[in-house]
Amino acid sequence: MLIADRYEVDDLPLGRGGMGAVHRGRDRRLGRLVAIKLLRLPGGDEELEERFAREARILATLDHPGAPTLYDFGTYEDRLFQVMQYVEGVTVADLLAEHGPLPVPWAAAIAAQAAAVLAAAHARAVCHRDLKPANLMLCPDGSVKVLDFGLAVLREANVARFTRAGQLLGTPSYMAPEQIQRGQAEPRSDLYALGCVLHEMLTGRQVFTGPTAYAVFDKQVKEPPPTVHGVPAELNALLAATLAKAPSKRPSGAEVLYARLAPFARDLPPLPGFLHPASVPSPARMYARMVGRVLS
Repeated sequence: MLIADRYEVDDLPLGRGGMGAVHRGRDRRLGRLVAIKLLRLPGGDEELEERFAREARILATLDHPGAPTLYDFGTYEDRLFQVMQYVEGVTVADLLAEHGPLPVPWAAAIAAQAAAVLAAAHARAVCHRDLKPANLMLCPDGSVKVLDFGLAVLREANVARFTRAGQLLGTPSYMAPEQIQRGQAEPRSDLYALGCVLHEMLTGRQVFTGPTAYAVFDKQVKEPPPTVHGVPAELNALLAATLAKAPSKRPSGAEVLYARLAPFARDLPPLPGFLHPASVPSPARMYARMVGRVLS
């Protein structure tokens, strides 16, 4: 399929989400690989269309190396489409499925990079609202991309409520209590979700599970998270704070969570099969090392 006389779209999708499928494609005009997200609107769904357009606007303004770059947005026949940077790598969900629990340094490094992206989003009044392992991509150079801003909202806009036909939008295993109880999200709701992801990276298991979404909702609201065995006590304390039921008890911001995670992200061991070997030069890491020397 050819979209807008420019974008060749592979038939098989790379993945599917709540708002459509993502395909690999090629930009004929510029000769580069791209990721193309397609949303079909067979009967015209104004709410879904607005969320898709809002995601495009958010990606266009979220200028951060930890989020994919949006190249184009438009309509083709009965579909809306987004054309984005093609990101190579493995989702944290697939990484856990293949590798099992991650070493503490890697779990902390992935979570810290995600926190850095959240800090940039929150500074622009954007809440992600659907952070989970499937929306975090580990690239071959060790960098992390935060994907799928389809449920993201601009806090100053009148879109704080996010129910649809009586259903909460989001993924139960990563939803903060205030999202479940009041249908409202704030920056520290994203931190709660990241705490759920961090717990899962350390244990290989979701922090709360149940036979139904409502059973998981009940645990998210009422049950304390279990302690993770075999990790530093300070990291367990950080997890407990990040997974506090009351937002006011969690770290005050993504930058604070980042700073508390950073000490654990040292001496990262190899992840064979998922990362380029150390002998392969990484221009991105070279650049990041030098930026890291700049004093604030």
